[in-house]
Amino acid sequence: MTKRARRNHSPAFKAKVALAALKGEKTLAELAQQFDVHANQITQWKAQLLGGAARIFGSEAKAGPATPAVDLKSLHAKIGELTLENDFLEGALSKAGMLSAKR
Repeated sequence: MTKRARRNHSPAFKAKVALAALKGEKTLAELAQQFDVHANQITQWKAQLLGGAARIFGSEAKAGPATPAVDLKSLHAKIGELTLENDFLEGALSKAGMLSAKR
C-alpha cells in the first residue's frame, strides 16, 4: 500500500464539505467518497464549523482585542510602593555601609 502525500485543503473547501455534512442529505461515507477525504476529517471540520458559528453571531465578534483591560490606577500605586521601598532600602543599606557609593 502506498502512502498518499499530505494534502492541504482550502478553507472554502472545508466549509463546503462541513456544510454538506450539516445538511444531512448524504451519509458521512458518501460525503467522504464524493470529496475524497476521510470521514473523521469531515466530522472534525463539521465540529469546527459549529464551534466557530457562535463567534460569528455572538457578542465576541464585536468585543475587539482579547487583551484584558488594565487598571492603570493600581499599576501606578504599585510602582509608587516599589519606588518607596527601593528608596528606603537604599538609604538603610548606605547607612550600614553595605551599599557601594558608585551607584
